[in-house]
Amino acid sequence: MITVAGPTAQSELDPLSETSKEQLLEIAMGPQHPSTHGVFRMNVVLDGEHVVRLKPVFGYLHRNHEKIAESETYLGSMPYTDRLDYMCPITNNWAYALAVEKLAGIQVPERAEYLRVIVGELTRLQNHACLIGFLMQDMGASGTPLMYAFREREKILDLFESLTGARMMCNYMRFGGCRADLPAGWLDRAKIVVAGFPGFLDEYEQLLVGNEILMDRTQEVGVLSRQLAVSAGISGPMARASGVDYDIRKVDHYSIYDRFAFRVPLGSHGDVYDRFMVRLLEMRESVGILEQAMRDIPAGPIVDPKTKIRGFRPKPGEAYGRIESPKGELGFYLISDGSPNPYRYRVRPPSLINLTVLEDLCVGRNVADVVAILGSIDIVLGEVDR
Repeated sequence: MITVAGPTAQSELDPLSETSKEQLLEIAMGPQHPSTHGVFRMNVVLDGEHVVRLKPVFGYLHRNHEKIAESETYLGSMPYTDRLDYMCPITNNWAYALAVEKLAGIQVPERAEYLRVIVGELTRLQNHACLIGFLMQDMGASGTPLMYAFREREKILDLFESLTGARMMCNYMRFGGCRADLPAGWLDRAKIVVAGFPGFLDEYEQLLVGNEILMDRTQEVGVLSRQLAVSAGISGPMARASGVDYDIRKVDHYSIYDRFAFRVPLGSHGDVYDRFMVRLLEMRESVGILEQAMRDIPAGPIVDPKTKIRGFRPKPGEAYGRIESPKGELGFYLISDGSPNPYRYRVRPPSLINLTVLEDLCVGRNVADVVAILGSIDIVLGEVDR
């Protein structure tokens, strides 16, 4: 939809004078648009090709997730978490399980902690690889980068399917552990996938990192300052690309992340290129974590035998559990009144929080840059709208 904002037009976006409005063009990108990564709309006001105002419009995929959870049992909400960031269902399970475990004082066995780290870092690999592929596609590249990413993603989804019975809606975590132990031969297959991943990253970097068109389209584009990233609550790779040294795996040491040696890549410019590079570097660190976890995983139970599934009623209280999901800080806030279902259930979705600075990144840029900037944020609308 394209409309010319005339003297009588009622623009939602800005209070510009009626004279200046005559020179502006208002464009609605979405809600179904190839570059919006789901049912999402951007109302963009342009002066020529330069962005003057931008208003994100979302809510098309709202599913009442949080209120439904307040009428479900605690365990009954676990499959719903898969549908938040549907690219990363297992990490959604993990954050929710962590919140309930804090609320009820549940301990997680050693083997289950290692399993959680392994599937969590595999999730990070496939998320970052696909994000880069989608970003290249959005900027007009051929399908090659995306197809390379999906080739590697298929290998990881095959592992998830053999472990959980599902490729995407995995429903794998349980309070106090995991739903299933590793099938015979699974760990050997996973080691082969992980051992081959650095070769894929080498191939990806050779194809993309020094590409002149990519550098021209991404460097000094969509710059997010460190100050704005902190004040707006931005997290994950997007914040680290702006130089914010903050990774919940290091800050909270949740699960057993304090046992693994890994670095936290940081950018210095906070532009689209830095956000692209940080994700490339994070994948190499995830490979290192996976190698350590698969080497050291112990035998033992995969769920705390003291955890009661039937009649699960945490004592009255509240808890907030958070993890470093592939997109940033994913948190669940729960209040228990002693009943079988949460009294209050709220999600802290990184996709939504990171999206709040979209206008700041786009104003003054060309409309073609908007597509690249949005793609570098990494959103999934199931998590934005809930």
